Amino acid sequence: MNVAEMPSFFDVETAVEKAGEGRFLATFHETWGIAGGTPNGGYLMAIAARALAGTLDHPHPLTVTGHYMKRSAAGPVEIATEKLGRSLTTSTGFARLIQEGVQRTHFTATFTDFDVATGRSVVHASPPDLPPPEACVEHPYVEGKSPKFQEMIDMRFHPTHMGWARQTPHGVGEMAGYIRFRDGREPDLYSVLMFADAVPPAIFNVVGPTGWVPTIELTTHLRRRPAPGWLRFRFTTRLLTRGFFEEDGEIWDSEDRLVADSRQIQKLMSPRARA
Repeated sequence: MNVAEMPSFFDVETAVEKAGEGRFLATFHETWGIAGGTPNGGYLMAIAARALAGTLDHPHPLTVTGHYMKRSAAGPVEIATEKLGRSLTTSTGFARLIQEGVQRTHFTATFTDFDVATGRSVVHASPPDLPPPEACVEHPYVEGKSPKFQEMIDMRFHPTHMGWARQTPHGVGEMAGYIRFRDGREPDLYSVLMFADAVPPAIFNVVGPTGWVPTIELTTHLRRRPAPGWLRFRFTTRLLTRGFFEEDGEIWDSEDRLVADSRQIQKLMSPRARA
C-alpha cells in the first residue's frame, strides 16, 4: 500500500468493529483528548455515527444529538445501538457509549441518503467573510496546554477573532475561520461531526480563555456531503446565564455550500471546579 492509499489517522481512530447484533467495539484514542484526557465530544459523536451507520437502513447521518453524562477516557469502549424506526427517506436509532460497564454518553440520530435526496432548497445565510487562509491566523497550539486533538487539525482564524488568545477578548461571542486535517484528508460527513466541536468556544472572545468548557448536549445537522478543500466555520454565542451558554455553528465548504449547522449547550467552569 502506497502513502496515498493509507487510511487517515482519523479513519483509523474512529473505526468501529461489529461484535454482534446492535453491539460494536471501538477505542478512544489519546490523540483526541481535551482536559484530563477526556475525548472531544465531536470525536465521540463521529464514532457513534459510524456504529449507527452499521445499524440503520440509510447510509448518511442527517442529524445527531449527544448527551454527555459522564466523562469518558482513553481506552476501549462498547457501543450499544438500536433501531427506533424508519420511513422511506430516513431511519432513526440510538447509540450508548459504555466504558467499564457505565454508560458515558447517549446519542440519538436520524440517517438519510444524500445521493438520492431531492426537494427545494432555500438558504437565508452566507459563508463567513474571511481573508484567504494564508492571511488568517493559525491556531496557537501549545504543547501540554492546548487540547491534544488540536495538534491534528489546521485551524486558521479571522485576524479580528484572536483576542482571546492574546488575553484581550473583544467582547463579541464569535469565532470564524478555516478548518481541515493536517494530513490532507478531505472532509466528509464524519469529519464534519468532529469539526462541529473542534473550535475554541466563542465565549472565549467575551470572557477570555477559561480552560475546559464541557459540552452537556450537542446537536449537529448535516446538510450535504462537503466538497474537497478548506471548510469555513462560524460559531457564535449570545446567551450566558448562571454559567451555562449556547453556541450556534455553521460549517461551509469550498463551493460556498452549507454542509452543517449545530447547537450545543456548555458549562463555563468556575476556577474552583476547574481545579
